[in-house]
Amino acid sequence: MTTHTYVTKGTCAKVIVADIDDKTGVVNSITFTGGCQGNLSALSKMLAGKTKGNTCGNKNTSCMDQLAQMLESI
Repeated sequence: MTTHTYVTKGTCAKVIVADIDDKTGVVNSITFTGGCQGNLSALSKMLAGKTKGNTCGNKNTSCMDQLAQMLESI
């Protein structure tokens, strides 16, 4: 398990921390510091247990997966 910390730029949420299983890529937990706590706590619950490689239809990726990849490259 690896804990990833991302300091955001230009948003109300200041920090995103995600615990991701190194072998499976499954997001075990994700938390936001700052931002709208109602929306962000709901988002955290929705993401728990999900893999990073989200697909769409018959494609190997999705718009949200591309967003995640973009954020990882920053």
